[in-house]
Amino acid sequence: MAEKVEQTVTVDGQYQPNVVTFQKGDQATLTFKRVSESGCLDTVQSHDFGFQSKLPLNEEISFTIPTGQTGEFEFACGMNMVKGKVIVQ
Repeated sequence: MAEKVEQTVTVDGQYQPNVVTFQKGDQATLTFKRVSESGCLDTVQSHDFGFQSKLPLNEEISFTIPTGQTGEFEFACGMNMVKGKVIVQ
C-alpha cells in the first residue's frame, strides 16, 4: 500500500533541503514555503514534473510528485540559477 509522504522545502536564499527523497510508489507531495524576499526564488519550476508557480511570501504551495519511476528530477528558481533535486528510490 502506498504511503502518503509530504516533504517541505524552505526557500530562504536557497532551497533547504535542496535534495528531497521519496520511495517509488509513495503518494508524494512536495511543498515549498518562501520565507525570504531574495532574488529569483519567488518562482519555482520543474520541467521534469511539469510545474511552475509563483511562491507568495510565507505561504505554502504544494505539488503532487509522481513516483512511478525511480530517478533524479530537478526543480529550480524562475531563472534556473538555484536548483534542487527530487530523488525517487
